[in-house]
Amino acid sequence: MSQHCENNDQVLTNGHGGTKDNGNLCVLFSVKENVGALAEVLRIFKEYHVNLAHIESRSSKRFSDDYEFLIEIDTRSESANIDKALNDLKGISTYMQVISREPRGKESVPWFPVKIKEIDNFANHVLSYGAELDSDHPGFTDEVYRKRRKYFADLAFNHKHGQPLPRVEYTEEEINTWRTVYNQLTSLYPTHACREHNHIFRLMIENCGYGPDQIPQLEDVSNFLKDCTGFTLRPVAGLLTSRDFLAGLAFRVFHATQYIRHPSVPLYTPEPDVCHELLGHAPLFADPGFAQFSQEIGLSSLGAPDDYIEKLATCYWYTVEYGLCKQDGQIKAYGAGLLSSFGELQYCLTDKPEVKPFDPYVTALQKYPITEYQPIYFLAESFGKAQQKLKEFAYSIPRPFTVRYNPYTQSIEILDRKNQLEGLVKTIRSEMDILTDAIRKIQ
Repeated sequence: MSQHCENNDQVLTNGHGGTKDNGNLCVLFSVKENVGALAEVLRIFKEYHVNLAHIESRSSKRFSDDYEFLIEIDTRSESANIDKALNDLKGISTYMQVISREPRGKESVPWFPVKIKEIDNFANHVLSYGAELDSDHPGFTDEVYRKRRKYFADLAFNHKHGQPLPRVEYTEEEINTWRTVYNQLTSLYPTHACREHNHIFRLMIENCGYGPDQIPQLEDVSNFLKDCTGFTLRPVAGLLTSRDFLAGLAFRVFHATQYIRHPSVPLYTPEPDVCHELLGHAPLFADPGFAQFSQEIGLSSLGAPDDYIEKLATCYWYTVEYGLCKQDGQIKAYGAGLLSSFGELQYCLTDKPEVKPFDPYVTALQKYPITEYQPIYFLAESFGKAQQKLKEFAYSIPRPFTVRYNPYTQSIEILDRKNQLEGLVKTIRSEMDILTDAIRKIQ
């Protein structure tokens, strides 16, 4: 196994829609404003022995005289006939959308969180690592390290949205590992990292406790990012599916590990660790352009078919993880897998790898290794141009709606009716009025 730092991350391009979840069948539907409308809906579910785990109502954004309901169905009951209940519900609804992890007919779309707190529904569905380690992991035979990893996994498993992020008292051995990685990487940043990373890194030293002698706390870094761009961190025990990880980005939530690599090989880890998260990822989430680019990838993934999840995850790999950009005529690194790998950060700017222009239609089909240096990198002219290209690519994703993130409610708006677009136009006009007023005053 080659001794380099990073070549893996939370996003796995496995094309699966996530792990099974006995409760993640959600239905969004509207009914006319009539007395007893909700009672009729509940009668249908009672008739077919369907239990509801959650129900909420609001005034419909699609039809002026309707109420809109979001229900979560408990799928564990063997006596429930969910499909027949949904068919009857469709007959009395003016609108209905089924959102499910398991396919339920041609009209259903893969489940995704609509509210930020719904990230709790999948944040603990770890594919690998967590408290368990593979036999080829450097810490596999180290019982002390394995117990420490279980401690970190328990912290992540017990965390819920809205709670303060758990603070960790790192051991001297863990700090020594961090110090080795930190000193090696910061010696390369001035010449190898992109302008935005270097600019923000100095701010993180001042505001987040970055330095060789202590490991920053996720809570402090998350608060700093939130002040800058609205991005926040959330602890995770190990690797998530591509669909789940990307869904977090749609809410400007980044799932980050808190454990650190094994001290026997400080410049290598087979998985993302706190060095990868805080040195590679975190700084750029404080940059508005990069934050927007990352969120665009997440929004594009919501409700997308499995094959497009794989394509988006591959684009993520070649940008957020291993992306290169051109600044002042020179190629610089902005991908976290590069910025947290001493060896690959040097290698990526040599003439050994092949460098291609970033084009989502091409990049999305490029295979990549996860246990060695990348033979191919993709070069973005700027975050803004990369974001625009990604948006155009997202328009090709087959899904029956468009999504928009509402930062005021921290929720996803599913846009699929004309009157919703009229509301969006009003919002855009309000923003344009502000822009016009600002231009007039500046002139």
